[in-house]
Amino acid sequence: MAAELALVDITGERGEVLAPGWLAKAEPVHRQLRDQLPADYAGRLAAVFANGARMSVVAKGDAVCGLAIWRLVENTYEGRRLYVDDLVTDTAHRSQGVGRFLIAQLEARARDLGCDVLALDSGTQRTFAHRFYFREGFVIPSFCFRKTLK
Repeated sequence: MAAELALVDITGERGEVLAPGWLAKAEPVHRQLRDQLPADYAGRLAAVFANGARMSVVAKGDAVCGLAIWRLVENTYEGRRLYVDDLVTDTAHRSQGVGRFLIAQLEARARDLGCDVLALDSGTQRTFAHRFYFREGFVIPSFCFRKTLK
């Protein structure tokens, strides 16, 4: 299946939306991961993109099979990294190579951008996703602590 897949960048380097049609097609897939997103999907993502995030989708023909929202981050403990905010494969396309294709594309992009690390967080309840990440060579180097303020 991977030969039929293509990576489409929805945003440019400054977060500008380059492909609004693809952004609209991505919404139902994105909601499979983030069902709490507001009705104004494009508006919410515009705010996310304005803060440095970018978005890429995996397309098969004119269908969105998966997506990633990602950003470049520099810090003191990992150096330059490509951090993935959201990564989701459409439920209808799981176990067909879409996730593997997307991770490979993100890894290649991270290398091209001079990153030392490709990183993401995954909810503790997402055990199937964890298995996938382990198969793709990810490790758990630390715990993420969070305190809700609102």
